[in-house]
Amino acid sequence: MTKNENGTVSYSSKNNIGTIEFFHPKGNSLPGSLLKKLADTIEQAGKDDDNQVIVIRSAGDGAFCAGASFDELTAISNLDEGKEFFMGFANVFNAMRTCRKMILCRVHGKTVGGGIGIIAVSDFAIALRSSSIKLSELSLGIGPFVVGPALNRKLGVSSFSTLGLDARSWYDSGWALSSGLFSKVTDSVAELDAEIKKLASDLASSNPDALSHMKEIFWQGTGHWESTLEQRAEISGKLVLSKFTEEYIENFKRKNK
Repeated sequence: MTKNENGTVSYSSKNNIGTIEFFHPKGNSLPGSLLKKLADTIEQAGKDDDNQVIVIRSAGDGAFCAGASFDELTAISNLDEGKEFFMGFANVFNAMRTCRKMILCRVHGKTVGGGIGIIAVSDFAIALRSSSIKLSELSLGIGPFVVGPALNRKLGVSSFSTLGLDARSWYDSGWALSSGLFSKVTDSVAELDAEIKKLASDLASSNPDALSHMKEIFWQGTGHWESTLEQRAEISGKLVLSKFTEEYIENFKRKNK
């Protein structure tokens, strides 16, 4: 697909490996339309018999994902719009969770907010050593509610609370690796691509029944996510309409005129 100002999501399959790539000119952020397409594409890839493993990546060499669209966040005017906005990432997480294929995540650059959730919901994440993460929701007056179940499952309460409360700090790849968010880190893009290709190829040639059972075991106890993430999206939708967040957005707009 041609990269454009509205962003793209593409899917391809080769050698039993499906690759999903998303792109947006604003730091690979994900507005609602791209989140919907990403969720739909993950579901499509999960049903595609031409692949046995899926790789999720973003385009370019800048940020892996700048999170949700700030422009759309600032345009929310009522609870229904707020809930719909936060359901965007919730739907992506549920699509990844229920996908019957193993999902690998290729990470480079900076990742914020919901983008960290994509990494956390993948089954194996390989990142550049220069990568860093920030869970910035609390600084906006919202809180990491939708991404919470994914990070709590992957990192545990201690590391999740560290990211969630220290909302203005960047955490490096070493911290993410030791906390379990990243499975491996590499020193160069060439090494990153080689590691992704090697693991994806190994999984693509593995017993599909074994992988399917492993996926089920990995995700046991998450059947409540569909209703839980919807409740969390509603909480976030209410908070984004709060006076605190309204004032934050107004101050941000004034500083960036």
